[in-house]
Amino acid sequence: MITLVRRPTPSQFWSYATPLLAVIATMIAGGILFAILGKHPVEAIRVIFWDPLFGGNASYFRGQLLVKAGPLILIACGLAVGFRAGIWNIGAEGQYIMGALFSAWLALKMYPAESHWLFPAMIVLGALGGFLWAMIPAVLKVLFGTSEILVSLMLVYVAENLLAYMAFGPLKNPEGFGFPGSRNLQDYPSAFNHELIEGTGMHWGVVAALIAVIFTYGLMHRHITGFRVRVAGEAPRAARFAGVIPARLVMLGLGMGGAFAGLAGMFEVSGPSGQITDSFNVGYGFTAIIVAFLGRLHPIGILLAGLLMALTYIGGDMAQLMLGLPSAAIQVFQGMLLFFLLAFDVLTNFRIRFGRVAA
Repeated sequence: MITLVRRPTPSQFWSYATPLLAVIATMIAGGILFAILGKHPVEAIRVIFWDPLFGGNASYFRGQLLVKAGPLILIACGLAVGFRAGIWNIGAEGQYIMGALFSAWLALKMYPAESHWLFPAMIVLGALGGFLWAMIPAVLKVLFGTSEILVSLMLVYVAENLLAYMAFGPLKNPEGFGFPGSRNLQDYPSAFNHELIEGTGMHWGVVAALIAVIFTYGLMHRHITGFRVRVAGEAPRAARFAGVIPARLVMLGLGMGGAFAGLAGMFEVSGPSGQITDSFNVGYGFTAIIVAFLGRLHPIGILLAGLLMALTYIGGDMAQLMLGLPSAAIQVFQGMLLFFLLAFDVLTNFRIRFGRVAA
């Protein structure tokens, strides 16, 4: 008989070992999945994890790694603060969309005027868009005790429909010959999030992601606010006795997650994506949840997890192109990471014991 015995304190060793185990288990399970689909499992894993870094044209794909990882790291840093406090913001995808809409609206409103302050203003408005969208579940939770999980998740669908409405309506390109979608901001120099070093993929969104890692680390590990957030998440009753005000933590956790997600949306619409379309969002807000937990809610871990997840994005695209793997299989492969992480996380709090349980 196999039983689980709760540890007196969570195991620090397993806390850091489980992400590695989850990656290995995902490779094994993914290989089995690819074999079932008729593909060579070792070749598929090689294409996903090795070729983007060291294969042919790797210099191009390494730049794309930063492009993909930037928004994931930025969003996950914001989410991690809330998750540490026990505030579950599942609606970062909606906040990401609202950040893109707010900033694109300003750029298109100003078109074709050229100004040095336009891009900084778009950054502020993008963060504001995500922040305000996140304040809806925050205020409802503080005033009425609603579930931030359900409200923030439902707001994703509201944001997606709003995105489609704007792409087909108010933000539609008047010179687009009837096709949906806004003007392409890549053709508007004042609003374009250009590449800072040619061929590296480094743009202002990547810089913002690195700043977010440093800022989040300082907040969570070098500031009293981070201490209060951690105490509230690990021992809510003790936090109240220590004078922590839960409403403020709700506002902080959701507000910071929303602002960071909005920033990610702004940098994406003004850079790699370039325009508002009904298919603008590609799931970065949901994938960032996996990144946050894979990184153990620690900024440095999130940085590494974001790069790993970006690698699966790029490698997955290559596997689809070179091996003919369906996109759904790649999505299942990425989802396995979170599944195995949560499964192995049991080892952090429980010890496995074999044999009969004493009466």
